[in-house]
Amino acid sequence: MSLTISAKCSAIAPSATLAMDTKAKELKAAGENVISFAAGEPDFDTPVHIRNAMKDSMDMGMTRYTPVPGTMELRDAIIARIQADRGLTYTRGEIIVSNGAKHTLYTAFQTLLDPGDEVLIPTPCWVSYPEMVRMAGGVPVYIEGKEENGFVPSAEELAAKITSKTKVFMLTSPSNPNGCVWSREMLQAVADLAVKHDFYIIADEIYSKLVYGDKEHISIACLGDQVKERTILVDGVSKAYAMTGFRIGYAAGPQNVIKAMSNYQSQATSAPNSAAQHAAAVALTGDQHCVETMRVAFEERRNRLVELINQIEGLSCVKPDGAFYVMMNVKALIGKSYHGTVLKDSAAFAETLLMNLHTVVVPGASFMAEGYCRLSYATSMENIVEGMKRIAAFVKELK
Repeated sequence: MSLTISAKCSAIAPSATLAMDTKAKELKAAGENVISFAAGEPDFDTPVHIRNAMKDSMDMGMTRYTPVPGTMELRDAIIARIQADRGLTYTRGEIIVSNGAKHTLYTAFQTLLDPGDEVLIPTPCWVSYPEMVRMAGGVPVYIEGKEENGFVPSAEELAAKITSKTKVFMLTSPSNPNGCVWSREMLQAVADLAVKHDFYIIADEIYSKLVYGDKEHISIACLGDQVKERTILVDGVSKAYAMTGFRIGYAAGPQNVIKAMSNYQSQATSAPNSAAQHAAAVALTGDQHCVETMRVAFEERRNRLVELINQIEGLSCVKPDGAFYVMMNVKALIGKSYHGTVLKDSAAFAETLLMNLHTVVVPGASFMAEGYCRLSYATSMENIVEGMKRIAAFVKELK
């Protein structure tokens, strides 16, 4: 047998967001002054009391394996936080802790999907959803969310995509990459369809704490027992508590699904980092003022970034209601050239901007949204202003 990489692995595309972030770091290492709008990572320091909890865990002897689905301390903290924030009640057997919400999502897909099962994914969507579905043998089925409708598809558009093979609906609210927050009306429409056609909902709620203006986050599992028993709620501590490197995510859902996820995880990775689990428990049960402080800062940055984008001729965006991303519409600039380089698509726009103005954005094609670029405002106000100056200068030179 020849020494080859599996066909399954060869078909998986690398993460575009991480790829752009890597290019930015390479330029920085070479001494260039790079402004990056790429990474979905809060730029705030992890709050002191959480860092101290991580340090304390060493002296408390938290250096060994924990139960596969997580420590009782952390699962109890998750149960309490979900109850406080969403009014939902879960038991320990309905909670699993994983190595980040990304790992939680991966395990959920591996647990639920058989080859050929279809997963409905509204677009623009996070780059990893389709690849995770394929890795689990599933088939991604896209439902376009149009910009003029806030990037949220209608109930009719959603229903039209349902087939006998539909197994999961992938819900992300607030959304990465477009920041949309689904209304109660649309969530109810999804819930009704899930019950009628008997499919699961994976609700990625990692940005649930980051909602702005008069919008509110509503967890779809709150819309009745029938939808709750079909929902796998995914969350974590990375975004709200600036704990990306701790790698702690979790899911709450039906006990049979969580048990199956735990069985899968036991053979794949075992339990997540024991010390980080203690720090996460402290984050979830401690003073939540730090979360609000960061949320307010993100809202201010959002307002400024949206204002600056819409001041540049040829660029536009809608104001997102949550998360920390903006989808910048670059359609009017596709086909123009920068000093002889033709911007044939969003990838060419992003690449040319990076190499010439040392400013990083992520091409929209990576999110199934050609003609757009995603900008993260999880960076300082100073960087936002300087980065947009560079983008304005770039656009001004286009012919």
